[in-house]
Amino acid sequence: MKYDIIVIGSGPGGYVAAIRAAQLGKSVAVVERAELGGTCLNWGCIPTKALLKSAQVLHYAQSAASYGIDIVGEVKADPSKIVDRSRTVAETMSKGVNFLMGKNKIEIIKGEGSLAGDGKVTVRSAEGEQTVEADSIILATGARPREMPFMPIDGKYVISSKEALVLKELPETMVVCGSGAIGSEFAYLYASLGVKVTVVEIAPNLMPLEDEDVSKAMERAFRKMRIGVMTSTAVKGVSVVDGKCAVEVEGKKGAETLSADVVLSAVGIKTNIEGLGLEALGIEVERDKIKVDGSFQTAAKGVYAIGDLIATPALAHVASAEAIACVEGICGLNPDPVDYTTIPSCVYTSPEVASVGMTEKQAVEAGYTVKVGKFPYTASGKATAAGDRDGFVKLVFNAEDDKLLGAHFVGAGVTEMIAEPTIAKAMGASAHTIARTIHSHPTMNEAVMEAAEAAMGCAIHM
Repeated sequence: MKYDIIVIGSGPGGYVAAIRAAQLGKSVAVVERAELGGTCLNWGCIPTKALLKSAQVLHYAQSAASYGIDIVGEVKADPSKIVDRSRTVAETMSKGVNFLMGKNKIEIIKGEGSLAGDGKVTVRSAEGEQTVEADSIILATGARPREMPFMPIDGKYVISSKEALVLKELPETMVVCGSGAIGSEFAYLYASLGVKVTVVEIAPNLMPLEDEDVSKAMERAFRKMRIGVMTSTAVKGVSVVDGKCAVEVEGKKGAETLSADVVLSAVGIKTNIEGLGLEALGIEVERDKIKVDGSFQTAAKGVYAIGDLIATPALAHVASAEAIACVEGICGLNPDPVDYTTIPSCVYTSPEVASVGMTEKQAVEAGYTVKVGKFPYTASGKATAAGDRDGFVKLVFNAEDDKLLGAHFVGAGVTEMIAEPTIAKAMGASAHTIARTIHSHPTMNEAVMEAAEAAMGCAIHM
């Protein structure tokens, strides 16, 4: 069983690599030990967004009267049905990946793969063991929730994002440790469903990777939802006493103990590198990440690594971009390198958060003289008509050449809107170009044009 390319893992890095390789005429096999589509599709991005959609529908139903709609009877959420819908969505998408595998004549080998040297991969499954060969091997096994020694995950009292996806009975109280995308999204979800949520973040700001204006806006939004926010606070330990979690924290007020029915650990990810056979081939690992060169090749000839396995942003769309660049390089197409300065990031809370490029602080620290344009949703006709006036669009430009350095959005629909400044930044667009590009009216996206005008000192609607 010899292939041109074997891909170990079928997440957004693995399955995209396999499909692109097949498109380029290569014989391809994918080794997968679990569901096709990987963590993102089955236990991450997609089912989470399905849950959050239910929360959004609940919010609209609860606030229907403000839109002139009368709903007879009590509006209630059914956690069990919400979870069932989410799992159906994930299963549907996994079947879609399976269809794409067949359409592109990609062989699916079920089991756990490991490198066996000389272009060989050993696959172990319940049916036994087999060895397959390829000229090139791409490692795309992704990552899983990181478990901290002071907060061991037991799946009942201390849970990870995976268990948080399938809670069919709501706890009364929850402490969320970490306020990155995963922690913030689940905090919003469960608060929307009536759980009393407290978010604990070791950094000084909520959503610490975002622009400070965004962090402050989201902290206000969370407090408005009665989500407790404790920043500059470290979790020291979690224990279970009489069926309740005792969360020891230390922050601005010193040491204290929080009580909760459930603790969600959202403190990062751990790469799935165990059992891949890296050491035997001399493949280097640094800080839990596989070291690769500019073409994603490891120290072992013909063995490549992409996605969460390497030291680049751990995002599904980054893994997909790396997959295409990696495969096209293997096939001799001289692909464009992945531009890591122009990677959009999204958080699907309400309001949503989206960003690309440098924050204002990062730009200043990098030595740029900046000019900033900001346009509030309160001045947007479409946002006002939609009843979603919380948020803003913020654009950061280099004052010397007028080029876009970064974009930072808070508000309804911004995870869709971020595509425009992402393209603009990739093309080196200026404030003038964005401001003078006619935008449809009324749209949320007009705020991008208005923010560019604000940076130029000629905003019309504020």
